[in-house]
Amino acid sequence: MLVDSHCHLDFPELQDDLAGVLARMGENGVTHALTISTTLETWPAVRRVAGASPNLWCSAGVHPDERRDDREVSLGELLAMADDPKVVAIGETGLDYYRVEGDTEWQRERFRTHIRAARACGKPLVIHTRNAAADTLRIMKEEGAGEAGGVMHCFTETWDVAEAAIAMGFHISFSGIVTFKNAVPLKEVARRVPIDRMLVETDSPYLAPVPHRGKSNQPAFVRHVAEEVAKLRGIDFDEVARRTTENFFRLFTHASPA
Repeated sequence: MLVDSHCHLDFPELQDDLAGVLARMGENGVTHALTISTTLETWPAVRRVAGASPNLWCSAGVHPDERRDDREVSLGELLAMADDPKVVAIGETGLDYYRVEGDTEWQRERFRTHIRAARACGKPLVIHTRNAAADTLRIMKEEGAGEAGGVMHCFTETWDVAEAAIAMGFHISFSGIVTFKNAVPLKEVARRVPIDRMLVETDSPYLAPVPHRGKSNQPAFVRHVAEEVAKLRGIDFDEVARRTTENFFRLFTHASPA
């Protein structure tokens, strides 16, 4: 049993072949998946995909890269979305300074709103951080993100960042990047993260793992991520699959393995 803890099943590459995606998941022992919200406009599609199968859930949130000048998502909107029984998490949220220029306070305020929503509804956070680790950790501390808990998704930061997030009660999720030959520092983090704080994901349709690198990713490929983690840690694949699945359902308490 494996869980893809972060994918985007509403994106055309996956939604247009959802039956095939689900079939290939089953063929590869991937029993459940969490599909992630990135915009207010597309959240209804995210919710519809999650409702298509009992082994799918979704999150509610607006990605830090998605900027609109007319308005921001409100705390009330996030809480209304989170009230849906298929919603098991808030996000993906966080900070991403990679592409933005100029003032980034709007990102930090949006991040704070998501943390407050997670604390209010009792559902964990899915956090994205890119070129912004120091500010991400600072805001997590200031807003009491540890009260909600959650996961640092598609982790690519240093061990020090992982350790700080773990100290706040967060999990660390590894994507197909950990299979890349040049991801040497990340492989070391994968060796060091306590296995009871680890998740695996695809972030599909992006970041396909070796041996599918360069192709469109899909939840079935999370198996390759788990295989790489097992290799790095010198343990059985079955143990990684079992432990990361247990971690998923312990973290996302509104999801059920049944």
